[in-house]
Amino acid sequence: MGAPLDGVESYSRRAGAFSGDDRRFLKHVHDNVHGNIYLDPLSLKFIDTEQFQRLRDLKQLGLTYMVYPGAVHSRFEHSLGVYWLANEAMDKLKKYQGLELGIEPIDVQTVKLAGLLHDVGHGPFSHMFEREFLPRVTDGCKWSHEEMSVKMIDYIVDEHNIDIDSENLSRVKEMVVASEKSASSRSSKEKSFLYDIVANGRNSIDVDKFDYITRDSRACGLGCSFEFSRLFETMRVIDDEICYRAKEYLTVHKLFSTRADMHRTVYMHPKVKAIELMFVDALVKANDSLQIASYIEDPADYWKLDDTILKTIETSSDQGLKESRDLILRIRRRDLYQFCNEFSVPKDKLDHFRKVSPKDIICCQKSDGISLSEDDIHVTNVKIDLTCGRKNPLESINFFKDYDCNEKFHIEDDRVSHLLPTYYQDMIVRVYAKKPELVEVVSEAFENFQLKTYGMRAQVHSTPERKKRPKMRPL
Repeated sequence: MGAPLDGVESYSRRAGAFSGDDRRFLKHVHDNVHGNIYLDPLSLKFIDTEQFQRLRDLKQLGLTYMVYPGAVHSRFEHSLGVYWLANEAMDKLKKYQGLELGIEPIDVQTVKLAGLLHDVGHGPFSHMFEREFLPRVTDGCKWSHEEMSVKMIDYIVDEHNIDIDSENLSRVKEMVVASEKSASSRSSKEKSFLYDIVANGRNSIDVDKFDYITRDSRACGLGCSFEFSRLFETMRVIDDEICYRAKEYLTVHKLFSTRADMHRTVYMHPKVKAIELMFVDALVKANDSLQIASYIEDPADYWKLDDTILKTIETSSDQGLKESRDLILRIRRRDLYQFCNEFSVPKDKLDHFRKVSPKDIICCQKSDGISLSEDDIHVTNVKIDLTCGRKNPLESINFFKDYDCNEKFHIEDDRVSHLLPTYYQDMIVRVYAKKPELVEVVSEAFENFQLKTYGMRAQVHSTPERKKRPKMRPL
C-alpha cells in the first residue's frame, strides 16, 4: 500500500485543488473481488494502526481452510471490501437521489467508515470464538464482536489522536451495531436509510453480506450466481427506507438462498465443524493457563488476540497446555472427531424442538459392552435459515413498481413463483464420536434416539460401515 500516511498529508495540502471525488489523489489497493479500492485520508488513518492491521491475522472463515484450502482470506480484505461497497452504494444514491435525499459528503464518509470498521472487534477463528468458546468459559457473559468493535473504534481514536467529529463518530458506531440495536436508539432520526447500508437490522440486505458471500464463494472455489450490482442499480429510498424494484424480487431472494447454501456447504460443513469442535475443546483446556477469556474486557488487551493463538499453544512447552497441544496435533494429523450422522428435524416438530445433548444420546444406548460417557460425544444443533428464522425475509422488504412511482409495497410469495420455498428454516442435529472406535456404538445410540423421539429414523441413510470399523492407526 506504500507509505502509510504520506498520502494523507499530501492530500491535505492539495485539498483545495481538486474535487473530493477525484480518485487520482487517493491511495488505492487492488482487491481480487472488487478491483481497485480507493482509500480516503481519514480511512487511512484508521487502517494504518496496529489495531486495524490485526485483521490481517484473522482468517475470514476461521478453520475452514483446513477443508477448503483456498479459504485463507482475512477480515482485513473483507473490511476493505465492505468499505468499498458502502462507497459504491452511496455513489448510486447520490447519483439518482442526491438532491432529494440531502446526501452530504459527511454522510458518505460516515457510511464508508462504518463499513471499514464494522469487524474491527471480531474475535479469532470467525464466529467460533464468541458463539462456542466464550459461552463455555464465561458465566453468562453477553459479549458480541459488534459491541467490541464500538469499544475498539473509541480506543483507536484515543490511542492515535485521530481527528474526527464526535457526532460523526457516534453515527459510525451506531451504524456498526445497527443490526443489533433498534432504530429508536439512534442519536439522529434523520436519514435513517443510511443505517441500513452496512449492517441492516430492518431487512438484512446490506453490503456486509454482498461482500462476504461473493468473497467466500470465490475463495472456496464455488460459483456465486447472486449479483449485488443489480440491486445497486435498482435500489431507491422511499419514506426514508431503501426499497427495491419489484422485478428484482428473485434477485433479492437469491441473496438469502445463496447465504443459506454457503452455510450448508461451507460454514457448517460436517468436517469443518469437527475441526472447530476439537479446537474449541483445545481453547477451553488452555484457558486456565493462558487466560484467553480475560482479553475480551479491554480493547488495549483484546487487539493482541488473533488466530496466532493456535501456534502459541501448539509450540508451547507448558505442561498445562499438554491436552490442548494433543488436540491440535490430532487436527494436524487428521485424526479428527468422527462425524457419525445427522438428521433434519421434521417440520411438524420444529415448534417444540429442544436442543439435543450428549446425555440424550447416551440415554438411548443399548447395553453392548461399551458404556458411553458425555465426554465421548459432541452433538451440534445447526440452524440454517434465510436470516429470519421460519419467516420469509422478503416479508420485511419494501418494493416499488417503477422509478416514476413513489408507492412502496410488500410482495406475497404466491404472486411471484410457486417454486420458492414454503418453509424457511432447517434444524439439523449432528453427532460426533471423539474416538474412531466409538463410531458404531454412538451411531446406534443416535438411531435409537430418533426412533424414541420421532417413531422413525429421521436420518437420510445409515452410517457407512467403513466408518463404523475404522482401520487401526499405527502406534
